[in-house]
Amino acid sequence: MRSLLLAVAGTLLVAPLANAQDAEEAAIRATLEHYLQGHATGDGAHFQAAFHPVANLYWIVGDTLAQRTGAAYIAGAPGRPAPDEAQRKRRIMHIDYTGTAAVAKIELDYPSVRFVDYMSLLKVGGEWKIVNKIFVRESK
Repeated sequence: MRSLLLAVAGTLLVAPLANAQDAEEAAIRATLEHYLQGHATGDGAHFQAAFHPVANLYWIVGDTLAQRTGAAYIAGAPGRPAPDEAQRKRRIMHIDYTGTAAVAKIELDYPSVRFVDYMSLLKVGGEWKIVNKIFVRESK
């Protein structure tokens, strides 16, 4: 009987923590969904909602580090979906967070290319924002 009481008490203590964790993951996911919607629609407002103003993007060209500011990335949004949007697939593959720091892995699978994005997010002013993006581009 004592172990049953301890198990129930432990569940009561863990439940609020689990709910808080679920809420944090949902908030992170909402930020990442804005990023995905930016790609799907071409609307820079979605990217604006996802990226922190000081965010940067990094990738490799050949064997050289390339970089772009988040502001330049957002400014490059075309304002309309890509012509092959119906064939494009995107998914959040993984989210991991502790406190106010998170990382996420995202796949953008397009007809001729696949991108894998690794996002670093921070909870700033109560909102999750992408502060860093590194990615790889793989031609098909």
